[in-house]
Amino acid sequence: MTAWSCLVTGAGGFLGQRIIQLLMQEEGPGQGLQTKIKVTLLEGDILDAQCLRKACQGISVVIHTAAIIDILGISQRDHHECTRLLLEACIQASVPVFIYTSSVAVAAPNSYKEIIQNGHEEEHHGTTWTAPYPYSKKLAEKAVLAANGSTLKNGGTLWTCSLRPMYIYGEGSPVLSHLVVETLRNNGILRGVGKHSEVNPVYVGNVAWAHILASRSLRDPKKAASIGGQFYYISDDTPHQSYDDLNYNLTKKWGFQPDSRQSLPLSLMYWLAFLLEAMSVFLSPIYKYQPPFDRYLLTLTNSVYTFSYKKAQRDLGYKSLNTWEEAKEKTVEWIGSLVELLMLKLHTTS
Repeated sequence: MTAWSCLVTGAGGFLGQRIIQLLMQEEGPGQGLQTKIKVTLLEGDILDAQCLRKACQGISVVIHTAAIIDILGISQRDHHECTRLLLEACIQASVPVFIYTSSVAVAAPNSYKEIIQNGHEEEHHGTTWTAPYPYSKKLAEKAVLAANGSTLKNGGTLWTCSLRPMYIYGEGSPVLSHLVVETLRNNGILRGVGKHSEVNPVYVGNVAWAHILASRSLRDPKKAASIGGQFYYISDDTPHQSYDDLNYNLTKKWGFQPDSRQSLPLSLMYWLAFLLEAMSVFLSPIYKYQPPFDRYLLTLTNSVYTFSYKKAQRDLGYKSLNTWEEAKEKTVEWIGSLVELLMLKLHTTS
């Protein structure tokens, strides 16, 4: 195999680190390659065009995972603008392969009353929300897929694809880290976030593996033309469950318990969210009020939406590296070490 180089944006993040680990294994399990690997750390502003052009020099593949996961607080331009600049840098530096880490949020859910079970790419689901996170991710993905087939500066062709993972869990998850901290402060009682939901979460190691397979496929001249311009839902064999059940399944070994208190009806919470959003708009000329939740967040965490990975299996050869039991065991043990560390800090400071 000829030497090649890969730029991973967001390489220090939850998913980016796992992609780097698999790249360090020389194309993933079972390949048996013995080529030397060189890792270079680049630090810079993802919205700095000059920085991106420099980073793309001599690169064969770009895997763009850098993202802001703050559902409530990001600018609508963040994901779209940095992706547009990175695509332009790839064209100028003649980088032939671009893989974008999108999200199921660009497809669903649009309403907590809507039910999507085992959805697939041919159904053409699309978010109608103008909330910053899904809207900016949607625009970014659209730019990535539209760039497929672009002519590079050296006369070559740019091949792109987009991966849409479900909610990602696993060791190092910032969402789970926050959950553990919050639950310890709440005397071990898990705050309910989505008991009405049914989703199919995906393990971080399996999402990383899908990126490696997409890279292989787009670098293969026989496959690039058919895969370029496509998007793929990425899930695994994690059981369909609510967000609340997932949180409990991953933390119950350490004594965490679900909140038994009665919650407000979802319809009432939805109208309350509307009022909070209206208050935010009303106060905006004199005060920046950030509601604790909004209608989008309520819909995201309380809807039924699951998606199949059969297209990725067919086109990319994707299948899970880790089973649900393996993924759960690794995540539970990591949570245990986090609980131990936090409890130690608590005792030290008290």
